[in-house]
Amino acid sequence: MSHLKRLTAPMAWQIAKKENTFITRTSPGPHNAAAMPIGVWLRDGMGLARNMKEVKRILHQRDVIVNGKPVTDSKIGLGIFDIISIPKMDKHYRILIDKRGHQVSVEIDAEAAKTRLCKIRNKTIIKGGKVQLNLNYGANVLADNTYKPKDSVVLTIGEGEERFKIVDHFPFAVGNMAMVIGGKHSGRIGSITEIKTVPGSIPNRVILEDENKESFETIEEYIFMIGREASSTTEWGIEA
Repeated sequence: MSHLKRLTAPMAWQIAKKENTFITRTSPGPHNAAAMPIGVWLRDGMGLARNMKEVKRILHQRDVIVNGKPVTDSKIGLGIFDIISIPKMDKHYRILIDKRGHQVSVEIDAEAAKTRLCKIRNKTIIKGGKVQLNLNYGANVLADNTYKPKDSVVLTIGEGEERFKIVDHFPFAVGNMAMVIGGKHSGRIGSITEIKTVPGSIPNRVILEDENKESFETIEEYIFMIGREASSTTEWGIEA
């Protein structure tokens, strides 16, 4: 099905549940089914279109750029730290999660829109012995063996030689800053104080401490590294 009932749509989308029966379903892509489709973001989230016909016209004209590439499919999902640019309006946005677990769009300037924060899902060795990093939004980038899965990198999303260039690196390690992107602590920011490796199939646990020195715990999968110290969070428009 290309649609789902509004009543069953993810709460993170913050859409009106009773205006219509159905809403666009996220298509398979770089993010999971909980990611808001770009068409829903344009119409319901930002009010830049009145209906899906207008959404499709906007996208057909290649007026919306996501992570450096024009998007024409209204069902492609938007995930955390995705960068959306609308050149004709000179507007740029970063997708984040607030402390209630809701997806929010933070307006940023053109300079900030040139890079994006990416989580490394895994890495593989390809032909010629080169190391390839597989990132959370579907992109792959060649790098050296310095980087590890669960680390984050800051990647340029420009054109030509500047595209997919790593300009910063935040390791998954005790002392560094992380954002929780799932579970009951979704949207919280903290410094990692302990990483608990759990034997068997149970997820590894991570203990964090927020700015108020309050400790909280989540699973490893929900951790997204955002910096090496507390001051780094302001760069991404995040309130610690």
